[in-house]
Amino acid sequence: MPKIAVLQMTSGIDPEANFNTIARAVLDASLEGAEMLFTPEMSLHLDRDRKRASQHIEDANSSIMAQRLASLAGEVGLYLAVGAPLRTSQDKLANRQWVFGPNGGPPVSYDKIHMFDVELSTGEKWRESSAYAPGEQVVTIDQTPLGRLGLTICYDMRFPALFEELGQRKCDAITVPAAFTKPTGEAHWHVLLRARAIEGQAFVIAAAQVGKHEDGRETYGHSLVVDPWGEVLLDMGGDEPGLAFCDIDLTRIDEVRQQVPSLANRRKIPK
Repeated sequence: MPKIAVLQMTSGIDPEANFNTIARAVLDASLEGAEMLFTPEMSLHLDRDRKRASQHIEDANSSIMAQRLASLAGEVGLYLAVGAPLRTSQDKLANRQWVFGPNGGPPVSYDKIHMFDVELSTGEKWRESSAYAPGEQVVTIDQTPLGRLGLTICYDMRFPALFEELGQRKCDAITVPAAFTKPTGEAHWHVLLRARAIEGQAFVIAAAQVGKHEDGRETYGHSLVVDPWGEVLLDMGGDEPGLAFCDIDLTRIDEVRQQVPSLANRRKIPK
């Protein structure tokens, strides 16, 4: 039964400080016997001031942080999921999730497909697409401690078609690293993640940003691990950053799929 670690963060505008937080968590997770550590969306750098942030954003093809994180994962021998903004063209960035393996090699990468372009009743306005280009590929990793792992990021959770595809690919677990706003988190965080776990009949691991950040935003927290039946196995609350652990019983996947074989029963919807 693999043990995973989930890092809830209050990431700031200094990538080096955020890296140090992740590095300490990697060592602590390794000492506790975790095989995989999950961090939130934009865990390496969270700054809504795009002019200030630009000096810290690396080119996707020559990231020193990626090399350092790969070495870190290789030194302790665990899988590590990390979120970061990266420059992919002269005009646009990518909101990326890296998954590093225990061999210290280059990561598997997933770029967030759905851009967070919203105006909330609280007055908050977000236009992610003004700086970020949407990803164009669904990404899964076949061999991890959790079996086949599907990758998503934050706002992706509102789009069932992506999770439908991950379900068709028979993912055993799905990552949803996030920096959810407090109003939308209070309304939708738990219900959406539980629904996605039930629909995909897979574990959902959602490491989240929490609290008040240097750039002025406030995030919801409540990093979750949800099992394929929709049961919440871990909820880290909405008050503080920290590191938590959860044992993943992979036999639960087959139990749920045999009991309610919705993936096998799924049919194409007629037009």
